[in-house]
Amino acid sequence: METRRDWGVGAQAHLMPHFTNGSAWRSQGLTTIDRGEGCYVWDTDGNCYLDGLSGLFCTNLGHGRSDLTAAAAKQMDTLAYFPTWGWAHPAAVEAASAIAQVAPGDLDEVFFVNSGSEAVESALKFARNYHLSQGDEGRYKVIARDWAYHGTTLGALAVTGIPRFRDPFEPMLWDGVRRVPNTFGEVTDPTGSASDLDSVRAVEARILEEGPDTVAMMIAEPVQNGRGALVPPDGYWQELRRICDTYGVLLCADEVINSFGRLGHWFASERYGVVPDLITFAKGVTSAYQPLGGVVMRKPLVDAIWDSPMGSYVHGSTFGGHPVATAVAVATMRAMRDECVLEGVLANEDFLRSSLRDLMSQHACVKDVRGTGYFYAIELMADRQAGIDLDAHRTQILQGGLLNQFVRDAGLTIRADDRGATMLTISPPLVADRTVLGDLCGRIDQVLDRVESWLTHES
Repeated sequence: METRRDWGVGAQAHLMPHFTNGSAWRSQGLTTIDRGEGCYVWDTDGNCYLDGLSGLFCTNLGHGRSDLTAAAAKQMDTLAYFPTWGWAHPAAVEAASAIAQVAPGDLDEVFFVNSGSEAVESALKFARNYHLSQGDEGRYKVIARDWAYHGTTLGALAVTGIPRFRDPFEPMLWDGVRRVPNTFGEVTDPTGSASDLDSVRAVEARILEEGPDTVAMMIAEPVQNGRGALVPPDGYWQELRRICDTYGVLLCADEVINSFGRLGHWFASERYGVVPDLITFAKGVTSAYQPLGGVVMRKPLVDAIWDSPMGSYVHGSTFGGHPVATAVAVATMRAMRDECVLEGVLANEDFLRSSLRDLMSQHACVKDVRGTGYFYAIELMADRQAGIDLDAHRTQILQGGLLNQFVRDAGLTIRADDRGATMLTISPPLVADRTVLGDLCGRIDQVLDRVESWLTHES
């Protein structure tokens, strides 16, 4: 048995990390997180960190929740596993019913998998399956946005728009994806409408260019993670709905990050006033206490498949709808209701926004603050007042590990992000109150102080 201080050595010897540079993993200072409570975690040396990224946008109820662990243990004692291939079990039924109850419109059917990537894969296959069942054999293409992140399995990676993740595997990727611009920098003109936005025009133009009878689905995040918490312009989602309806294309809202309270609603689609055909989810549905993801589907689409000669959605997985995971999902949703978590996000989002905006006013290295709810990005530059962006040399150093070191030195776990710009991505647990949010912004202030000091000495 390894001692507490040996965990880092064991990790370096045997544990293969995710999305981690080898030089960083092999360093002498590898951090091993040992325990968590509320919005904070501790490493094996006793150092405390504020979990400002909710793990990876997922520990929405914070750490150390005995109610969620008790739900898992109770379910294990009753029924630890049974498949949902032609069978049902109470935990999956209760979880599906609870999710359908809060999903918008007629999104009433829930298909469970184990992760966000699997959820996106399932949505892609459902769209093809649906069109095929209706005799539209030519519909297979998918419209996706630049810099969007939709997952890492090969199907999900095909619709992901982040070059660094895609490029090594390009020869292996499905070629049915057609890319359109995201909404970065766009605002709906008060005297016009969202139909005038370049991003909206591009979607319709691309469908027409490809041929509407070849396009199966469009996928987009309500607030896009890649390129830094891109909030949609007013009316944008209504225009996507109109375009998809016009050309018989299914609209999928990828809410793996956005759902289960991140934006103050069960689903972000509700916040933006649209009923998509499919919603993908994962992460916060169990507050990450168990792996669970899924797709919520409009019932008429599912019924159309059942009633077709095809008669089946030809997809499944061994652990989809796992009893323990779905039992934890039920407990998570119950806790969110009982503790008024969604209401808390909505009550505190203005405080978080204004606090981050205050930091921007105090630091010339901040180019922009974007986001909503409990989901933000701070984009950096060399000097806002002088209009000087980061040059390639400074960008390389900051993105190469220095910015991440500043974050860790401040006792934070927010992301030092490099997807399209040099940024800090912020996503605190939904149970964070104003005291915790104030602590979070105070620590971000320390990071920005370090960035400005470094930029001064680099000039």
